Amino acid sequence: MEGTTGRQMDGLADFVFGLAPEAIPDAARDAAALMCLDTLGVIAAATPMQAGVIARDTACALYGTADPSYRARLMFDGRITGCAGAAFAAATQADNLDAHDGFAPAKGHIGVAVIPALVALAEQIPDLDGAEALALITIGYEVAGRAALSLHASVSDYHTSGAWNALGAAAVGARMRQLGPARLRHALGIAEYHGPRSQMMREIANPTMLHDGSGWGVLAGLSALVLAEKGFEGAPAITVEDQAAAPFWADLGQRWIMQRQFVKPYPVCRWAHAPIDGVRELMAANTLRHDDIAAIRVRSFREAVCLFQGMPDTPSKAQYSMSFAIAVQAIHGRIGLEHISGAGLSDPRVAAMIGRISVEESDIHNATFPQGRDADVQMTLADGRVLETGTVHARGGPERPMPQADVIAKYHEFADGCLGAERAAAIRDAVLALAAPGARFADVTRHLFAPPGG
Repeated sequence: MEGTTGRQMDGLADFVFGLAPEAIPDAARDAAALMCLDTLGVIAAATPMQAGVIARDTACALYGTADPSYRARLMFDGRITGCAGAAFAAATQADNLDAHDGFAPAKGHIGVAVIPALVALAEQIPDLDGAEALALITIGYEVAGRAALSLHASVSDYHTSGAWNALGAAAVGARMRQLGPARLRHALGIAEYHGPRSQMMREIANPTMLHDGSGWGVLAGLSALVLAEKGFEGAPAITVEDQAAAPFWADLGQRWIMQRQFVKPYPVCRWAHAPIDGVRELMAANTLRHDDIAAIRVRSFREAVCLFQGMPDTPSKAQYSMSFAIAVQAIHGRIGLEHISGAGLSDPRVAAMIGRISVEESDIHNATFPQGRDADVQMTLADGRVLETGTVHARGGPERPMPQADVIAKYHEFADGCLGAERAAAIRDAVLALAAPGARFADVTRHLFAPPGG
């Protein structure tokens, strides 16, 4: 490889295969552990959801293997499939409970693919070091995040995360399977070529179980990994090797995308979080009850205004909601799993509140998207007073980070109900101790495969 493109690929290969765990800044390492914990909590909580059940059954039906070197167990299930199938099931499961972390400039999510890929491939590496596991997570986030920025800059259509988190999964696998630079190059090219460039705004307009394409992304990424390992050729990945992509890779190993993730305090689309926070904060500051509110007006960016605005009849619609999510927060003071499914979808008080909420587009907030996911809220009270928030930045991102204790509390809110407090605590302790001397990733994974209650 020669010229600019060769230098980019050489630098990426050096990073993937040469990054020493001790070279990762403490803040990035700590973020890797927290994002791992957060993602595992979401995957666990999504286990009984219909989309997760279907994804796991489909993995067993279609994505098994006769080669023991590629076998993996399904998370929180235990059945055996191929590694790509196991990762597909876990990523699809998490994608359908929209509470996983994200990277705002990429307009999507990384951990939802990277963590399932790591867990699936680690089945063949029982002595995987804990610090090495954190390095693998970091590599996945750094590669996927830069591939996302490069692809968004070169493609006009707003595509789902699967299009680029396939490359993060392939990079993680290349290090774990020791492919070497030449095979890595082909794995990335195959993953990029087959990564699902599905249309995000189509799913926003008609919410279903398709969500953000991450299940198909990790399936493409790990399939690309195995193809490249066996000699299939598919280079180059233009998001890496094209000359126009050079700026996105120039700071690899210097600026850490791992430290720029957001955590979602609510299990709904991130675009709705700023107005939810605005309503939450106005009500808390003024000691308001929902029946004190006569009307709520939200101004936000164009994509957020496109979110579902009525009373949803499926969990998918509820998670891609705006007025529904705001109404749930106003009525219940929180948004839990019980509010976006089952009886929560027919709550008459929430339906009545939706009728008092209006949403409109704001050029001010359009200008900050996607780096910002901002909104402002105006609340008119029954006594005639009008309260305003000014611009609200959604909690959980670099502008308003959640303390570690809050991220851990969120993990328990999601994981405890499915796994039980004792098992959830064991996973928490093992993940947060991965950087400690002598830690093994198996300390985490030994808790991840038994079904709930097992």
